[in-house]
Amino acid sequence: MPHFSTSGLSLAYDVHGDGAPVLCIHGFASSGKVNWLDTGWIETLTGAGYQAITIDNRGHGLSDKPHDPEFYHPGLMADDAVALLDHLNIGTAAVMGYSMGARISAFMAYAYPERVACAIFGGMGLNLINGLTDGNDIIAGLQAPDLSDLTHPTARQFRIFADHTGSDRKALAACMETSRQPMARADVRRINVPVLVAVGGTDDMAGRPAPLADLLPHGEAVIIPKRDHMRATGDKVFKSAALEFLGRTFRADPVS
Repeated sequence: MPHFSTSGLSLAYDVHGDGAPVLCIHGFASSGKVNWLDTGWIETLTGAGYQAITIDNRGHGLSDKPHDPEFYHPGLMADDAVALLDHLNIGTAAVMGYSMGARISAFMAYAYPERVACAIFGGMGLNLINGLTDGNDIIAGLQAPDLSDLTHPTARQFRIFADHTGSDRKALAACMETSRQPMARADVRRINVPVLVAVGGTDDMAGRPAPLADLLPHGEAVIIPKRDHMRATGDKVFKSAALEFLGRTFRADPVS
């Protein structure tokens, strides 16, 4: 994968297809490949005529993995996303994030509205504001000597996922410390781009989608039936809703 440098870090990214650019920002303990390629999203987007751009967030995938929590505030990772657009000479893009990636997308849309044509917040509802209540349990699970020591279901789930993806668990624990920073309700109200909020019907981590969409000036919500936080990522209902939303709201500016 190619890399670019920003804020003293080397971050991995990939570009698939041609057409209007959609920047895809993955979730916690995942990567561009796991979140977007392996779930069929890249094929879906390129098949619809879009250019799909993935980034491995700091601490993840093939990117640098600092162990200091101060590197993982969502505003800093939003800066990384904009730096990638700069690196690729892209003025504006649609931005799609899942879970932590949705939080990063929200901070990006708030701080850089001129770079975000529209946004999709997958796996993130009202907990964008309320925060993640299981964060400390997830950190403990990542730091535990062995999976057999864990009884908390969410901690076990993320530990298994982190081990499956071969992640740096120290980097992930540092990331969880600060990346779960809630967004102020007043800032959510200032995200003045079209936003689709898509959450699984049995997702107990994201928070409800409709109340978040109601706060957004141009928000709309969709529930992904019978899907929890992990299984909603590549669901066909999510993909169909995203493509319909992009078709209505995405007007890309020419490459600068």
